[in-house]
Amino acid sequence: MIHSMTGYGKSVLQLPTKKITIEIKSLNSKNLDLNARMPSIYREKELSLRKLIGNQLERGKIDFSIYVEMTGEETTTQLNKPVVNQYMKQLKEVVDGDNIELLKMAVRFPDALNTERDDIDDDEWKAILNEIEAALQRIEKYRLDEGKVLENDFRNRIQNIDHLLEQVIAMDPERIEGVRERLRKGVEELKEKVDENRFEQELVFYIEKFDITEEKVRLKNHLEYFIKSLDSADSNGKKLGFIGQEIGREINTIGSKSNYAPMQKLVVQMKDELEKIKEQLLNVL
Repeated sequence: MIHSMTGYGKSVLQLPTKKITIEIKSLNSKNLDLNARMPSIYREKELSLRKLIGNQLERGKIDFSIYVEMTGEETTTQLNKPVVNQYMKQLKEVVDGDNIELLKMAVRFPDALNTERDDIDDDEWKAILNEIEAALQRIEKYRLDEGKVLENDFRNRIQNIDHLLEQVIAMDPERIEGVRERLRKGVEELKEKVDENRFEQELVFYIEKFDITEEKVRLKNHLEYFIKSLDSADSNGKKLGFIGQEIGREINTIGSKSNYAPMQKLVVQMKDELEKIKEQLLNVL
């Protein structure tokens, strides 16, 4: 069973004075690339959150966010009145302006506002942690659902390649006979007598260069191994990628050895199916 690296999970916690929204988004990436955004009061929990998210999601480009919206009268920011009054006094010495305008300028200066940093309430953090777990469960389900779609696509395309391979296998005797006839006609056009035994020896040597028996067997095995890996309990996109590379190697060798237009058309179709598989494999966990 495979999982996609694309996913989204969201959970909302309503507290008496604030609304906390947790969002987790993920896209494909070769490694774990986690970007965390949260208010400064929760920064002390960042390392443990990174470990929690990394252990559960494993891989991908992940954006984790905690948004806090104050819904009550509670605030941790206070006006530093002595500092603001001192700024306004100094400004009046420079310009003769309206007090409201001077106040607008003064509150922009350093230390005009004091932000009191409260300690995290244990009960509040437990509630937030529960919502983070809920968001992780939602993104896991999203990834699993996306993975099922990818898995169905992979199975169809592997089956298409297998059907094309069967056509290649059925066509191979005809291809070899065509090579034999072309060589014999070429010799006849030279209007030279040839030693039949020597000709047959040379013909066997030449045809062996175009033999694709081993490639057909290996390609068949790789296709079966790909399906077997899809059926495994774990989701391993890298492993499937390696198998895809081996499938491509055998298809390319068949194409280079075929020397037969109808077979090369089948090879092109196999390559097209494989390229679509490779594109989607980038999204598999």
